[in-house]
Amino acid sequence: MKLKLLVGAALAPVLAAGAAFAQDAEYEGPVTAVEDVIVTGQPAMRNRTDAVVPTLSYDLDYFQRFEPLTVGDALRRVPSVTFLSDVLESDGARLRGLDPGYTKILIDGEEVPGSGVDRSFFVDRIPAELIERVEVVRSSSANRSGDAVAGTINIVLRDALSLDGGYIRLGALMFPDSDYGEFGGTYGAVWGGQVGEGRLLVGANVQDRRNPKNKYSIRYDEPGGTIDNTEVQTDVRDGTDYAFNASYEVPLAGGMLDLSGVFVRTDRFQDEDSLEYEGGVETRANLAVVNDNDLDIRTDNLSLRGRYEREMFGGETTFKLGYATIDDEQYEFEAESEYLRDGTPFPDEDRFTLDSETIDIQDEEWKAAIEHKIELSGDMELEFGVQANWKTRDSLITETPRIRFNVPNAPAPRPAVPPFGASSPVLGGDASIEENRIDPYVMVSGNSGALRWEAGLRYEATDVTITDRTVPAAQQVTENDYGEFLPSFSLRWRLNDTDRVIFSAARTVRRPNFDRLSPALLEEEFGDSDFVGNPELQPETAVGFDLGFERRLGRRGVVGINAFYRDITDLIEETNTGVEGSAGPGTFIYTVDNVGDGKVYGLEFDLSTPLDFIGMESTGVFLNYSWLDSEITDFAGERRFNGQSDFVFSAGFTQDLPTWGAAFGASYRKQGDAEDRVLTEEVLTSYGADLEVFIEKQIGENIVVRLTGSNLLDSSKDEVFDKFDSVGDQLARDYDEYEIETEAAGPVYQLVMRIAF
Repeated sequence: MKLKLLVGAALAPVLAAGAAFAQDAEYEGPVTAVEDVIVTGQPAMRNRTDAVVPTLSYDLDYFQRFEPLTVGDALRRVPSVTFLSDVLESDGARLRGLDPGYTKILIDGEEVPGSGVDRSFFVDRIPAELIERVEVVRSSSANRSGDAVAGTINIVLRDALSLDGGYIRLGALMFPDSDYGEFGGTYGAVWGGQVGEGRLLVGANVQDRRNPKNKYSIRYDEPGGTIDNTEVQTDVRDGTDYAFNASYEVPLAGGMLDLSGVFVRTDRFQDEDSLEYEGGVETRANLAVVNDNDLDIRTDNLSLRGRYEREMFGGETTFKLGYATIDDEQYEFEAESEYLRDGTPFPDEDRFTLDSETIDIQDEEWKAAIEHKIELSGDMELEFGVQANWKTRDSLITETPRIRFNVPNAPAPRPAVPPFGASSPVLGGDASIEENRIDPYVMVSGNSGALRWEAGLRYEATDVTITDRTVPAAQQVTENDYGEFLPSFSLRWRLNDTDRVIFSAARTVRRPNFDRLSPALLEEEFGDSDFVGNPELQPETAVGFDLGFERRLGRRGVVGINAFYRDITDLIEETNTGVEGSAGPGTFIYTVDNVGDGKVYGLEFDLSTPLDFIGMESTGVFLNYSWLDSEITDFAGERRFNGQSDFVFSAGFTQDLPTWGAAFGASYRKQGDAEDRVLTEEVLTSYGADLEVFIEKQIGENIVVRLTGSNLLDSSKDEVFDKFDSVGDQLARDYDEYEIETEAAGPVYQLVMRIAF
């Protein structure tokens, strides 16, 4: 937190200097009227961009009428984005169904750190109210980070050009906790305008978040076998998100200075309570276990960015400096009471167990870049530069000594929870990772009649230092370095005034997960077998192709189809060291290495158009369908990439009623099944469909009121778990446990009013 304050203090004088020394030049640039931001009198469509790289662009008004709370909620209406989150949640975006680590998340074109071990950033951390637009970039360019195997999602926040005026957002939410529901609020304000010689935008947002679910599990000794137990669980996640963003753009010394920042705090409490019944007979006499599992989460995201552009050296030079950090603190407490260890039923308790764990992750990144563009002859442009990134990630995972005792022999009163200072680090839980990157690049682009193209080459040099303070001194510090050449090429061919073809080819990378780099030995990590990380892992690499066709429909509509293919090599997969594990014969120590290859491919269709070509100019429709598939060979044979849904479909409409100043619409979404297979466990995940609707009424010139309902089909998440004690048992299908779990939640309603001024 001290570092955050220091950075903010350091940038404040720069902002002041920008205002004080701005040139006497009239500010130029388009400014959006606030009425156009909060009220739309016609259907909102996908943008048809001029980018050479295949890019889908969606302005806020494409999402806003359904009032998404977060960027994750908004992304449910774009092609090829899936989630494996709980019902009512949209955290780790899976572009083309792949693990979130394969998708690069950018904010205003810049990388941001996430707390996850797979380097992913949870998109539900950014309130939807902050965004100007969302871009789905299907391929890669030399001037962007190459760790985007599946593609890139660029979240563009409102900047100083976004508004000329302001508005206030006031809303109430009703969550499905009971027949009468639980209530929360959502509040926000944004203002943009001229300040000195530049333009300033400031915004703030506060919203209550609540996700109440009911879960039910049945556990068998094997498929079709005897029921071991059932579990009835409630899971309520309750909290508040706070966000603040600001942007200032001002002429300075013959160039343009742009300063911006965003801060988001996620404050949540998760309360899971469950009752486990022996043999599936849900009576007091068969109550076996009562479990209370609480998790307190506070996550702070801060991103500060400075950008200065100026014409020099025969072209345009851009200087960038940025700082981003995530501070994730979690405290988890689990208390379990057992009742049938001696056959005496509830309420006579037999054994009590208490565990607690604290997680503190701080991930900081400094970024700097110098980039230069220069016009060449023949409608060509040369761009080159150097981008640098310095990451430091500190993880401290501690747990208090377990309290476990048999109640008949226990002291009275029951022992209290140990104080925070009594905790000690878990194996692999006290570690630091320093990752420094220097990425030079060069790119040439051109325009020749109906053809536009770009070709580039990027080199990413990475130095990694891993310090694990939970292993013997001789193993605590390990170093690794690697470099990758990443060529890219994109072509856009305009066939006529309505049709165009877009092709792209690029080489990309995915860096190893943080938890796979620690040399700590984790006992019984996979069933009864152990695991040790590999600090010398190299990144996965991929060669990818995209080929798409796009047609304009009428004045504003667009329809497109795109085929994609990724050939991924050096996959990071678990391997058996052959060394006997800590549990004795039949168990082993596993590690990870670059040993696998895989292929990912699919077709993506999207349609977004008003129906003006049939005389219904006030009706807009959208339809997205993606067929997703992949191939990979692991220890048990061929499978898809873990967690990849076989399809994702979304469709909807909006209907404006101009005479009444009103509108309504609906959105439907369905995601296909996803399978996971890892050592000693397999999971099949299925989701029900989701339906959202809205009704909107404009009041006067500058007020709009919307009522929205989401999850109106009471969507459920169903999971089937195949669990085994060892890989040998997994291959032989000798089950330790077979579990079927269902979680469900009811509708969420939202009433929102925006007032422009």
